[in-house]
Amino acid sequence: MKFKAEIDVMPLDALLDPQGKAVTSSMKNIGLKAITGVRVGRHVRLFVDASNEVEANQMVENACKKLLANQIMESYVFSIEEVA
Repeated sequence: MKFKAEIDVMPLDALLDPQGKAVTSSMKNIGLKAITGVRVGRHVRLFVDASNEVEANQMVENACKKLLANQIMESYVFSIEEVA
């Protein structure tokens, strides 16, 4: 079976986000003062060949913990769906 995983990796709320701060400042410069608190992260899409959804879920979790997210500074969430 083939699964598609959509993963969002974001800096922890307790940490400074220089990119987010720069984007927030730029919003004000282009007249979008109502937009505040921007945080910038990454979106990762990957495909997994697994025998079932539980196995695919475990592989994606492993990839996030070991490679895709630095758990000291980032959090992550993901969703998995079966693809044809």
